[in-house]
Amino acid sequence: MMFGLIGILMMVIVFIVLLVIFFLVLKTVILLIPAFIIAFIVWLITRNEVYTIVAFLVIAAITLLKKL
Repeated sequence: MMFGLIGILMMVIVFIVLLVIFFLVLKTVILLIPAFIIAFIVWLITRNEVYTIVAFLVIAAITLLKKL
């Protein structure tokens, strides 16, 4: 009986940890949407992967710094 209770408790803890990780990843993706959009626009205009990567990194850095 005790092992079953500990097993259920462990499953609940793992589920909560996975839920927290999922929401943190989702929050990060939502935070980076402007960087994705700008990078896509740069890629449509230039068709240059280097400019696209630089645009994404710059906008992502600005977005993350504004969040601090």
